[in-house]
Amino acid sequence: MFVFVCAHCGARLTIPLSQVALPVHAHQKYGNGVQLPVLMESGTFAVDPEPWGPPWRRWEEIHPDEATARGVYAPVYALSDGAPGAIVIAPGDASGTVLIPGIHGGGYCCGLDGADGPNVACAECALPVASRIDDCSLWQAMWLAPNAVRRLPIAGFGATLLSWSQLMAEGKGTPPFEPIAAWRSRMAAGHWSNYWWSWNPQWEAAAGQALAHLLAASAGQPVIVPDGLVGQVFQRALDALLPAGPQARCAVLAGPGLPAPSADASILLVPSHPQTGKTWAPADPAPYLVPLPFGVWLWLAFPESDLPVPTSGALPIGALRDDFDPPAPRPRHLFRADPEVFRRTLVRLPTVRSPWLREILENLTHHMRTGLF
Repeated sequence: MFVFVCAHCGARLTIPLSQVALPVHAHQKYGNGVQLPVLMESGTFAVDPEPWGPPWRRWEEIHPDEATARGVYAPVYALSDGAPGAIVIAPGDASGTVLIPGIHGGGYCCGLDGADGPNVACAECALPVASRIDDCSLWQAMWLAPNAVRRLPIAGFGATLLSWSQLMAEGKGTPPFEPIAAWRSRMAAGHWSNYWWSWNPQWEAAAGQALAHLLAASAGQPVIVPDGLVGQVFQRALDALLPAGPQARCAVLAGPGLPAPSADASILLVPSHPQTGKTWAPADPAPYLVPLPFGVWLWLAFPESDLPVPTSGALPIGALRDDFDPPAPRPRHLFRADPEVFRRTLVRLPTVRSPWLREILENLTHHMRTGLF
């Protein structure tokens, strides 16, 4: 367990926190005018190892050798020249901080987006220490500037690292679809509403990352995934982006609690540990491993029954109780992986240098227009 303090005056800026893996959807921008919830679970923090935030440099200003040294192997719009190691926490876990008076969000729509740098200061010495993010279509978060804070361990408090069996026993799966809230009403299910049921943004981000790895593992050959929910998430994109042919590679789910994959499985979809971010690996020499956030993987590997629709209010007088809630409405559109998470992952895989993968990357905007992403 740790607390973060101001690097200038030493004032405490957070409650005690334990470290977890950086969520795949940490930098996701979802939809337009959408109200996303808090990114981090209270009591936790994560560290982004890559630079993020202003100042930004356009791709044309970056030498290819510099980009390669930073692990970027294909063109992007811009790269951050900010300090690496930004720490993200839940906004409610901050203490001793204040919004900087008169600060502007830098292109914000409905709130703060942190595009102009830190907008939160230490209440004791006024040093800018963090960026509060609460704009629409962004996950609500507080990003602590790595050069403005220090991490101090708390004596006598140690975080417990859960084993895979303990994680399985907890069973914290991430549902594949959920109600999405918006700032203003829109037509949903035949009437105007402030929310509608859609694919979970976390699933779209997870699929964007996994799809990039699946393409890299394919070596340009067709890939087949299991039917059911796994097929809904991946097969349509794989069929559209990879050529058809008889030499298809087989990708299957693997991980704790599942039987050993068959010998013909050349690609394994496996969970990442939510605390360490390390990918599960089988005891025997493994083929290509495609990481999935544990909660998403758990739901794919052990799908739960349909979620009930949330209700409110009391039953009318004389109405009979029905203990079987109706299932939650299904999304009206086919699943689409998050294009920016896909792009961010793919440009950081050395195999993106292959001409066929570069072509997919260059045509990403077209694929988005056709509804593939």
